[in-house]
Amino acid sequence: MHDHPTRRGFLGLTAGAALLAGCGTATTSSGGSGGRLRAAFAGGGATEVLDPHLANLFVEAARAKALYDKLADLGQDVSPQPRLAEKWEPNADFTVWRITLRQALFHDGRPVRARDVLASYARIADPGRTFRARSSLALIDLPNSRAVDDLTVEFRLRRPFAELPNVLAAFGTSIVPEGATDFSKPVGSGPFSFVSWQPGRSVLLKRNPDYWEGAPYIDELEFLIANEESARVNALLGGQVEYAHDLTPATARQHEGRVTIVRAPNSAMQAFAMKVDRAPFDDKDLREALFLLTDRQQLVDTVMPGAGQIGNDLFGKGYLHYASDIPQRTLDVDKAKALIRKAGAEGRTIELTTSTAAAGFVEAATVFAEQLRAAGLKAEIRNGSKDTYWADILTQGSIASFRSGAMPIETHIAQRLLSTSTTNTTKWARPEFDALYETAVSARDAADRESAYLKLQQMLHAEGGLLVWGFADWIVATSPKLSGVRAAPANTLDWARFDKVKLA
Repeated sequence: MHDHPTRRGFLGLTAGAALLAGCGTATTSSGGSGGRLRAAFAGGGATEVLDPHLANLFVEAARAKALYDKLADLGQDVSPQPRLAEKWEPNADFTVWRITLRQALFHDGRPVRARDVLASYARIADPGRTFRARSSLALIDLPNSRAVDDLTVEFRLRRPFAELPNVLAAFGTSIVPEGATDFSKPVGSGPFSFVSWQPGRSVLLKRNPDYWEGAPYIDELEFLIANEESARVNALLGGQVEYAHDLTPATARQHEGRVTIVRAPNSAMQAFAMKVDRAPFDDKDLREALFLLTDRQQLVDTVMPGAGQIGNDLFGKGYLHYASDIPQRTLDVDKAKALIRKAGAEGRTIELTTSTAAAGFVEAATVFAEQLRAAGLKAEIRNGSKDTYWADILTQGSIASFRSGAMPIETHIAQRLLSTSTTNTTKWARPEFDALYETAVSARDAADRESAYLKLQQMLHAEGGLLVWGFADWIVATSPKLSGVRAAPANTLDWARFDKVKLA
């Protein structure tokens, strides 16, 4: 996925004032805790769900985090951290993993058991359903996995895989009670339990006093829907909410000082994806020319001033396994021109596909087109449909604006860069690369795995089709009354995490 959960725009509340309808007020206790926290997110109208296995929107993911737990979640460096799983232990060849569960209770008082884990995963993996995490769980041989006892799960895998904790932390893998089918009044094991739901408007939750990691500080958590960024900001400024999700850098600069701005660096990769299986970017020299003619700092300063940093044509800056020792590419227009001549591409027209499907795409494409022209190429910008953009660029065109949210580097490679990957936008397909990936995820020695990840990234840096020019901060805004909000990339453990915050 380009950005998971997917950003989608829907009709909904478009003015901050509308948020007041049917909502409580943020009453607080004098001890810096208690009260109701109101959080504004973009929503999905009547299509929204409380089933955590169907979650797709950011608001659905945030609500799932409040109501449920996963076996693991992603930390600040996007490495898996234990959650409902207290620990995990593989056998020598990474084909059998034993998961020890911690003592935890569902909201109805039932204990979380190994059978609930197996039932949850079986539900997600059902070939008759279209749950998003089904492909993530495909390598687990569920019919031959078992509950050793109430707090121990044994997963048998279809092949050696050293990165199974990434799967345990995958989006959409929340643990639900065995037999759960009705999610209109959901029961989970998370820090908040269900109170009420008005689809497309609000969800009200209350503090779970028995949460395994300690009860939340606040008494109630209310998710409110405001699809327009301006509506979320106005509601925050007007005191109608205490948390506004997903702000642009320009909006954050405009309101800094009046509200608290929380920035999480390296949260969203910004790139151009070149298809290496077709002209003109089946020519390695031309791809290298584009790497060298890109003025990354100009793109960052134009598209996300003060809220991003340059990239080095690799995904996952700062994440586990990131090849930080590969030297940063620098602007070299003269060498780029020489490579363009070598490729016989002087004066060639590059058709750059972009869209309003993501903020900043059109602005970045406009700047990049000028950089292409300065190096002796011609450039034309083609605006794709925002509704079908991500599906279209999988098969069409030769270079397109691209972005990605946080995920482990292993997942990025598996989903986008193998010969068998279903979302391989660059059409990178190298048997030797695929074989090296298998080494990275199955080698018994950690040093061998790390060496394989380095070699994979060296290949991509030298010859790949992903021109990663920057990494954008993830920005939220909060009321000065709210404390404890952590700067974290979207879809990681501390993003949209409300069990550790306090209201003054």
